[in-house]
Amino acid sequence: MCIEPDEQRLVNIPASDCQNLGRALSLEWLEPNGRGGFASGTVAGPNTRRYHGLLLIARRPPVDRVVLVNHLEESLEVGGQASALSCNLYPGVVHPEGYKTCVGFSIDPWPTWTYEVGWVRLTREIFCPQGRDLVVVRWTLLGRGTKPVQLCVKPMLTGRDHHGLHRENGAVRPEALVKKGSVTWQPYHDLPAVKALHNGSYRHDPDWYRRVQYPVEQERGLDFEEDWWRPGDLTFTLADRQPAQVVFATEAATQADVEDAIREERRRRLPSRRLEDVMKQAPTDDPLIRALWRASEAYIVERGRQKTVIAGYPWFTDWGRDTFICLPGLCLVTGRYAEARQIIAAFAAHISEGMVPNRFPDAGEVPEYNTIDASLWFVRAVGRYLDYTGDATSVKRVGWPAVRAVLDGYRRGTRYGIRMDDDGLVTGGAPGVQLTWMDAKVGDWVVTPRRGKAVEIQALWVHALAVGEALAVRFGDRAYAKRCADDRARAIESFRARFWYGDGGYLYDLVDGEQGDDPSLRPNQLYAVALGDRLLEEEQAWSVVQAVEGELLTPVGLRTLSPSDPQYQPCYGGGAVDRDGAYHQGTVWAYLLGAFVTAWITTHEGSPGARKKARDFFEGIERHLGEAGLDQVSEIFDGDPPHRPRGCFAQAWSVAEPLRALVEDVHSLAPDSRAASSKRRSEPFPKTGTGKTDL
Repeated sequence: MCIEPDEQRLVNIPASDCQNLGRALSLEWLEPNGRGGFASGTVAGPNTRRYHGLLLIARRPPVDRVVLVNHLEESLEVGGQASALSCNLYPGVVHPEGYKTCVGFSIDPWPTWTYEVGWVRLTREIFCPQGRDLVVVRWTLLGRGTKPVQLCVKPMLTGRDHHGLHRENGAVRPEALVKKGSVTWQPYHDLPAVKALHNGSYRHDPDWYRRVQYPVEQERGLDFEEDWWRPGDLTFTLADRQPAQVVFATEAATQADVEDAIREERRRRLPSRRLEDVMKQAPTDDPLIRALWRASEAYIVERGRQKTVIAGYPWFTDWGRDTFICLPGLCLVTGRYAEARQIIAAFAAHISEGMVPNRFPDAGEVPEYNTIDASLWFVRAVGRYLDYTGDATSVKRVGWPAVRAVLDGYRRGTRYGIRMDDDGLVTGGAPGVQLTWMDAKVGDWVVTPRRGKAVEIQALWVHALAVGEALAVRFGDRAYAKRCADDRARAIESFRARFWYGDGGYLYDLVDGEQGDDPSLRPNQLYAVALGDRLLEEEQAWSVVQAVEGELLTPVGLRTLSPSDPQYQPCYGGGAVDRDGAYHQGTVWAYLLGAFVTAWITTHEGSPGARKKARDFFEGIERHLGEAGLDQVSEIFDGDPPHRPRGCFAQAWSVAEPLRALVEDVHSLAPDSRAASSKRRSEPFPKTGTGKTDL
């Protein structure tokens, strides 16, 4: 297949958008380093979040993140006149206004700005080589024979937790270690020193830049003002395509070492090579698959000697639930089998009382186990890994003991009242604890408590028992296989008897809850269809999908609650109470589009044009790639149009689940090894009732 040159550019922002301050401030770029650290900012230049910065590292990858270099003030002297390239936001003023000189921006192969100042045209590039705690910033004149010009760069430093803010103080250590081609600062003794390798000259001149404003933090109801420490100035002479370059690093690095890293990173990201690799693995001309495939690279990072998944940028680290929902889309459909194996092993090592961790805290404390579904998603991921790879050796050694530990832990009962009940269904809940993915909590207020038997938990439990049965048969434990089969049959029978809400023609979201059975129309019921275990009759499955499509589907994902529900919140914004109160009460989640499309295709299989129609469901996501986190998918969106993007500007499962559904369901590109797990989808729907209102 021939890729046209213009298709090799992921996102190109024209001068009209670059010089529109409101538009350019809303466009964010991301450069992850594969260790949990990253560089990030806006196309306009100003940092609008506390999480934006140039050198942000994870001291214990991928956690314990600190911001060390926040920003660069840049100016170019042309014909004796200094013109700003950079930009900042202060109370009531934008200063300087370097965005007015920007005539273009692209993120391929990495964030690159083009500026015009008088007769001078130049680029600025920012990128993070993989596996390194460093960031490269480079400026290059365009055009031969251009007269030399002077570039002045002023680094802005803090040294703080990435969730915090920095204030002017007397504890900053003002010294600098100046050598030829490098300068080192260590503003605080308990944080890593920052070494700047450069090909210019350095003048030490410490000062403070005060009251920098972060408008996104202000919108979120948080403190939004910060002070930066400027240690001095770097000056460069730019001439005839000889770039000016500065490398900020916390690791030992030399210029020769950095040049090798730059060459390797350019080779790795070369557009034609990357597209060739994608096209070999994803034999389709669907541009959205290619874009999501590339976006997926950002989320797989180091955890010790293993790999894990960053749930979202800029503030999440690795969460168990997110990791195993993401794993098929990030690792299996993309052929990253070694990474999948390492991720499974990393979490299997922390199973406790039948539970995988829900979260590894930022500061590296004991993992948290407050989730009812992460362990069940883990079991599904082990089954899918085997389906895709046929790697029975690794599964028998690591995955199978972990799967047994989860199933047996749920049978015996574990934390927070999580247990298999007498009817074979899984119940769970404790006062003041949020256990399902709808986990918003403000103080003691659990917004969507869902104590009892949640619908998606039952679908996951039935599926986990099927995985347990299949693995037990494969590894020669027929007694365990029979136990799983018996438990599964009992759970299915109870599910069919308890979960159908006849008045609405869909499934209860929760049964046996504190307030009885909950008929709220939510997207969680889709997993009763999407997981492929035939829990419903054909008419019921159709009715569920139709109800969800009619009330919850938007162009960018699914609402978490029907707009006709009195608890529906149309917008996500304001302070923590307002935001968390809306988080799962109508707010749209992009990742749910994956389960919806899988369920939709399941119930429309054989209908003329079904797959083309299913592809149309992703058009809003495709447009979104150029409107917030560039070439990434946001975490959430407002429930009401125009569905403004909110939350993290780059979310792992928002990329992974649409990618999985596109590859597996829309284009049917999953490998033959998936046939075993897909077999249940091809079996007839059960005929155990009298119509769509019976189970």
